[in-house]
Parts: sequence; structure tokens; C-alpha cells
Amino acid sequence: MGGVVPSGNLDRREVVKTLLAERNGLLVVTGLGSASYDVMAAGDNDHNYYLWAAMGSAATVGLGLAEAQPERKAVVVTGDGELLMGFGALATMALRKPPNLSIVVLDNGHYGETGMQPSHAGRGIKLDQVAQACGFDWTAEIRDMVGVKDLSRRIHVADGLKFADVKIKANNPLRVLPPKDGVYVKNRFRAVLGHAPN
Repeated sequence: MGGVVPSGNLDRREVVKTLLAERNGLLVVTGLGSASYDVMAAGDNDHNYYLWAAMGSAATVGLGLAEAQPERKAVVVTGDGELLMGFGALATMALRKPPNLSIVVLDNGHYGETGMQPSHAGRGIKLDQVAQACGFDWTAEIRDMVGVKDLSRRIHVADGLKFADVKIKANNPLRVLPPKDGVYVKNRFRAVLGHAPN
């Protein structure tokens, strides 16, 4: 371990579009950077909460959301670099075990926002095995669209805490930028949850 390992072959935009094809009220938290662009490219939605900053915080925001909204399904869509910045969150999530939360990592094995340097995942760290060791109810490494379609079904069922490491191509497609107005994104999302703007 330690040398650069090949990334996956899945197209990140096709993966996210398939995951979110039938939303049914699914709440989506995005990690900063490419994951936000991918979710936006699949279609802007009031149920999307885009994180523009706070690298490493997507998983913990998803945890708080899932616990505050236990009757709704929530998914965090993030990259391997962003997740690695808040790796300890996996242990906390596994202890809390919200059954309505899924973590989906778009893993290209690189830090796409800072120059495509290899990440820890790109050097052999198996993210799904870390989540499994922490105690997630279901984990998987996904390398084909059959697995992505199964994952799309799973994230809509509140039957346990889930983690998927989806192996995507190491490329940077054209950016599709979500709204940059953080107050607007926050208040739009609060309205979906039945809360007044603040």
C-alpha cells in the first residue's frame, strides 16, 4: 500500500443522475466542489443543501439532518478528499446509527479541487472497509452501474446506516455551479423542512 492505485471507470455525472432520478422527497447534502457540481448537473432542487465551504463537514451535516428529521431519508454525496478531511465523523455516525442516512462517496482517488493530487483513497485506503470497521449497517465498493442502480434503491429505504464508495473516473467535467447565495440555499432548504427563514 502507498503507491497510486487506478481509479474507477464510472462517469460521475451518470452516477449522480441515476442516484437522484426519482427523488421522492430525498434530502441531499453535498460536499464542496465537484460533488456539488454533479448534484446541480442532475437538476437543482429545493431538497439540495449545497456546501460551498467547510471541507470535511458534509458527513456531519448529514448526520445532524438525519437525526433532526428521522421521518425523512437523507443522503450525503461527497468526494473522497472531502470525506477524508472529516474521517472521524464515520465513527460518530456508526455510534449514532441513524437508519435514514446514506453516505455516497464519489471516489476518483484524487483531490480534484486542488490539482488532482492522489488522495489516501488513491493510494489504497479502502473507504468502505473503514466504514464497515466503524460499524455501518451496510457498506459497499461500487464499480458498475448495476451497483449504482441498487444503491439508488437502497438510499430510499430507512433500514440502516449505509456507506457506498463509488469508483469514478479521475476527470474534471465542466462545472455546473449551484446557487452561491448561502442564505438563499439555507432558507430554501429550511422551507422544505417546514421552517421559517432566519
